[in-house]
Amino acid sequence: MLTSITDGIMCCLTGKATNSVGPVDSVESSDGFDFVEVKPGRVLRVKHTLPVRDTHEVPPEEEEKGAVHCKRKITVYRNGQLVIENLGDVIRSEILHCHNGNVEPNSMLEVELSDFTSTATQGHTPTNPKEAVGTKRRRRKPKKTISIDCRRKISSCKGSHSDVVLFFIHGVGGSLDIWKEQLDFFSKLGYEVVAPDLAGHGSSTAPQIAAAYTFYALAEDMRSIFKRYAKKRNILVGHSYGVSFCTFLAHEYPDLVHKVVMVNGGGPTALEPSLCSIFNMPACVLHCLSPCLAWSFLKAGFARQGAKEKQLLKEGNAFNVSPFVLRAMMSGQYWPEGDEVYHAELTVPVLLVHGMHDKFVPLEEDQRMAEILLIAFLKVIEEGSHMVMMECPETINTLLHEFLLWEPDVIAANEVEDK
Repeated sequence: MLTSITDGIMCCLTGKATNSVGPVDSVESSDGFDFVEVKPGRVLRVKHTLPVRDTHEVPPEEEEKGAVHCKRKITVYRNGQLVIENLGDVIRSEILHCHNGNVEPNSMLEVELSDFTSTATQGHTPTNPKEAVGTKRRRRKPKKTISIDCRRKISSCKGSHSDVVLFFIHGVGGSLDIWKEQLDFFSKLGYEVVAPDLAGHGSSTAPQIAAAYTFYALAEDMRSIFKRYAKKRNILVGHSYGVSFCTFLAHEYPDLVHKVVMVNGGGPTALEPSLCSIFNMPACVLHCLSPCLAWSFLKAGFARQGAKEKQLLKEGNAFNVSPFVLRAMMSGQYWPEGDEVYHAELTVPVLLVHGMHDKFVPLEEDQRMAEILLIAFLKVIEEGSHMVMMECPETINTLLHEFLLWEPDVIAANEVEDK
C-alpha cells in the first residue's frame, strides 16, 4: 500500500505513468495538497483549505427569508421551438447592479433551440395575452413538456458558516493555480475551499489515452471530488469548460448545490466536438494544425495579448499541458444532454461573469444563458478577457463575495397577478 501511495504521488508530480497504482482514498502532502485517487491509477491534485474555526462560529440562519417558489413549465415542440413559462416567485433584487438575467414569472420566453443568430424569436416575451394565445394555437403538438415546482431556501453564505464549501473548477489548459487570488482571498475570510486539477492538468496524472479526457470521464472525476468534500451548502465556481462540470453537478445534486458562478462559460448549448462551442472554434481546425501550433493558437487567444496578460498565464500555470492532452480535451467535448432544456431545468441561482475582451466566448452567448436560466445575473467586466479572474482579481473577488452573501428579495406570484 505504501508503494502504491508513493507511486501515485510521484506520478502526479512528474507526469510519468507508473506500471500500476492500487486503489487509495487520498494522500495529503506537506505543501497542503491532497492527492485523491478517483479511479485506480487516476490521481487528481486537490487544493483543500479547511480554516481553523473558533468555538463561537455563526450558525446558518434558519428563518424563512430567502425561500423562493420555483415553478416553471418548459415545452419543446417538434419544430425546434422552446417555450418557457415562469409561474413562481419573482426575484426583485438586482444584485450588484447587474442586469437581471432571469425571466420574470408569469411571462413567457420563446426561443428557437440552439439558435444564437436569430433575433426574431430570441427573448420574445408576449406583452398581449391574445398574442400568447394565438401563438399557442399555431404550434404543433409538444414533443416534450417538463414541469418544475419546488421551493428553494437561498441564504447568505458567510465564511463563519461551517456548512459552506466553495469549489473552483478550471477549464482546458489551466490548473487550480489560476484561482490563486480567489483561493487566498476566500481562505482568509474563513471559507473552506476546494480546487482540483483536471486529469492531465497541473499535477494530476496524465493518462496517454484519449478516452480519459471525454466530458463524461472528467465529469465523473468532479463527481468524486464533490462527493468527498461537499457539505450542506456548496457553491460551485467554474471557468470556461469548467462551467459545464458545475452545471452537471448542479443538475445532479440540486439539494446540495446552493449557488453557481459561471465565468466566461458560453451559451446553454450541448457540447459536440464538431462545434466546440466552448471556444467558438471547430475541432476539425485543431486536428488540421500540428500539436504545437494548436497549443500556441489557443494560448494566444486566452488573453488580450498584453505583456501583463502573458505573464499572468505563465505565472498561473495556464496551458502547461501536453499537446496530446489539449487535443484530447477538445475532441472529447461531447455532451448532448447539456442543451437549453437541461439548463432551463436548473433552479439554483447563477452569477454569470463575462470578460468584455473575451476572444472565445461572445457576450451574446452569456446573454443567452441568462435568458434560459431561471435565476441568473449577468455581470460584464470591461477590463477583462477570457482569463478575467487572473486579470481583475480584486473585482472578481468582490463580485463573488457579494454573491455569496446575497439573499433574494422575492414577491409571490399571486401578488404579481394582483398588480
